[in-house]
Amino acid sequence: MYFAYRGWSIILIAPIFAGVAALASIFGVLPTYSELYMTRMAEYTKSYYPIFLFGAVFARLMEKGGLASSVAAKIVEVLGEKRAVLAVLLGCGALTYGGLSVFVVAFVMYPFGAVVFRKADIPKRLLPATLWVGIFSFAMVALPGTPQIQNIIPSSYFSTSTWSAPIIGLFASFLFLLIGWGWVTRRAKILKARGEGYGRHLEGAPRKPTPKIHIPWYWALLPLVMVIVINIILSNPFKWSWGFHWDPDALAAFLPLKLSLLAANVGKVSAIWSITVALIVSSIAAAFIGRKRFIVMDGFLAPINYAAISSATAVLNVASGYAFGCVITALPGFVPVTQALIGIADSFGPLLSAVITTNIMAGITGSASGGLTIALSMLGDQWAAMAQAAGIPLEVLHRIVAIASVGIDPVPHCGALVTLLAICGLTHHDSYFDIAVIMGLKFFVPFLCILFYMITGLA
Repeated sequence: MYFAYRGWSIILIAPIFAGVAALASIFGVLPTYSELYMTRMAEYTKSYYPIFLFGAVFARLMEKGGLASSVAAKIVEVLGEKRAVLAVLLGCGALTYGGLSVFVVAFVMYPFGAVVFRKADIPKRLLPATLWVGIFSFAMVALPGTPQIQNIIPSSYFSTSTWSAPIIGLFASFLFLLIGWGWVTRRAKILKARGEGYGRHLEGAPRKPTPKIHIPWYWALLPLVMVIVINIILSNPFKWSWGFHWDPDALAAFLPLKLSLLAANVGKVSAIWSITVALIVSSIAAAFIGRKRFIVMDGFLAPINYAAISSATAVLNVASGYAFGCVITALPGFVPVTQALIGIADSFGPLLSAVITTNIMAGITGSASGGLTIALSMLGDQWAAMAQAAGIPLEVLHRIVAIASVGIDPVPHCGALVTLLAICGLTHHDSYFDIAVIMGLKFFVPFLCILFYMITGLA
């Protein structure tokens, strides 16, 4: 945590400190590195790299083609400065739910958020908390069908779809929005009553001028809608008779090859296939709609290459953190912790155990996706077996564990948080108080979702 907070690349320090941990165990350092750390890293990369790759390409085309900014500007224009906080929340949510990389959404929405906060004279130090809720909560894990990686990871463990438990997801989305909108609005009123306004801030160095080619918002919105619609058709979450079904024998041809990372069945990978195809088709649409800007800016090749390279760095960052966590959880010293977490499941059921375990892992790694994957690799099979024995649909478990991954993930060393603060030109001292309060409030969201499910039986 300390070295990551100080800016060291997790790609470098994760294997080093995995080796340090192995020194105090029965495992050898080099076997731990080559056979455990690298195997887990390869597993994560094999499973989720397509989402990082094509998601990055789609996001880059939407950003550089002017489509993302067009959609964001329209939302801010419709809601206006009187609803500045809600405008930023919904703008972030729309772009995140549409499949853009969460970091791209932060870069795109920051300028609009800064403008609307300045017009409304809302203290700028509240902007990171607003962006965090809009990007890294309801649209990332709760809204049914969201194509973000945190909603895809559980599907590979439970053979579920990204549309699992839509009613619980909508309930959680309402709670996340209520928390973010309510807290930031309240804080803005308190600070303004004390005489604090937006403040005097330099908004960064002058940016390279972009071509003044306007993309109508309705055309810009089309690729975002396509991601959602194509995903619905290919994943067929509602079992429509006309929907597409992946061939259950699609992997049979590879069985004689004895591939070590071959998925056990199509259900483990069909959600990834659906999102991948949706992102590819939507990227083509985004490139076509924004073609005039790309022609002026010397073509498509540069942004696509940049996205491909950056996606490799992104997946290695997350895979490194995941592999490090897998090493720690595999060590004999971690056995008492695992037993305690299993004990929670035995005593209180798999849903509560999933919430607590996922929060612990997300807090340790400072990553929702990393913590989620480690938690599922540790106890996913036990939770699934216990849920089925208790008559709890795996779709409910999918949604609860995804929602839990964004409970306490914005710990101070969280890489996404450090990046967001840098984008806003602010520090932990400026803005972390409000992020921490929201973190504490949204920690209870998955517990409320469990209570909602127990009372209503709706999923």
